[in-house]
Amino acid sequence: MQEPVLQKLMDALRCLPGVGPKSSQRMAFHLLERDRQGAFHLAESLAEAVDKIGHCLICQTLSSSDECGLCADDRRDKQLLCVVETPADVMAIEGATSFKGVYFVLNGRLSPLDGLGPADIGLDKLASRVEQGLLKEIILATNPTVEGEATAHYIAEMAKKHNVRATRIAHGVPLGGELEYIDGGTLSHAFSGRSDV
Repeated sequence: MQEPVLQKLMDALRCLPGVGPKSSQRMAFHLLERDRQGAFHLAESLAEAVDKIGHCLICQTLSSSDECGLCADDRRDKQLLCVVETPADVMAIEGATSFKGVYFVLNGRLSPLDGLGPADIGLDKLASRVEQGLLKEIILATNPTVEGEATAHYIAEMAKKHNVRATRIAHGVPLGGELEYIDGGTLSHAFSGRSDV
């Protein structure tokens, strides 16, 4: 019979994405057998993050204050708004580009089958920002899924009503990719979204 406290730890670790019974068992044993100091540090950091991190009142990304560092930065172009699905998308764009605008994080995408409508992902807050008339362009950086495309279309229509330019990030052949290995949908999207050279 499994030790109840150990089983509770393994069950708790399974809340992480991609972690099943075997992975959670390996993690638990590693923390208890080889890295107890790391386990204490992990527990403290996790408790502090859960206690102190909420959502930015302006862009909805994860933040330990009412206004995140990006929204508070006066050097950023507040007229250029990039709409993404998750805080991880913000980190990806910040790490890979020289984008100097601001963000709006949906924390999801429109998905009627999952019961997620416009208000559930903060599109009412986004509409308020658009209605203020301060935006020149909205860059739609939602994922190229059916739900992501529907969400992008919804936001583009919202922008159009207020004469705000809406653009979509390009999707297609990855740098270094070989055409014979690219799926048909991606290749088709790359052809339809081609630009002048």
